[in-house]
Amino acid sequence: MTDPRHLRSRAIIEDAAIRLLTREGPSAVTHQRVAAESGVGRATVYRHWPTTRELLLHTILGSELPFFVDPTVPVRDWLVASLRTLVDRLTLPEVGVATLTLMHQALWDEEVAVRRDEFFEEVERRLSASFDLARTAEGLRPALDVRAATAALIGPLIHLTLFRNSEVSDDLLAHLVADVLRDEAAVGTHVAGAGSSSPI
Repeated sequence: MTDPRHLRSRAIIEDAAIRLLTREGPSAVTHQRVAAESGVGRATVYRHWPTTRELLLHTILGSELPFFVDPTVPVRDWLVASLRTLVDRLTLPEVGVATLTLMHQALWDEEVAVRRDEFFEEVERRLSASFDLARTAEGLRPALDVRAATAALIGPLIHLTLFRNSEVSDDLLAHLVADVLRDEAAVGTHVAGAGSSSPI
């Protein structure tokens, strides 16, 4: 059985590392700085993560992927709700900074690049399961290229939240989902209701 003190100290360290990453960037996530920020002894930080590299990687990638789990019908509504959850998470400073740090580190760090690829492969696998459900249960014809469909759904959200610091409307989410699912009725409803204005 895991010692509760071990779990508590680990959680305190994780929170401190995330705060440092958010405030000052990846260079601030060191054993010395995290120990000072958390009030936990440096030796305890080393016991959890023996190297600075491991500490930083865990800070960026340590949480489980909470998105696109267990699709339900109507798939359109499930996807819109899942994308809203993603948007809400991306607008949190700690999540935004971790996401941008992951993208940057992956340019030169092979291990981070592998973890990044694994992350998006899992997203694509989950979305593929939702597309299969849309085909079999609802007779829709989602895009066959799952990677392109994932980019069409998530790319605009990353652009708007992380690069433009803009709000993402429910109308835009519905439009993205209808387009990927090739739900002509939903697209028609969106267009009729929106007039000539852009969903963005």
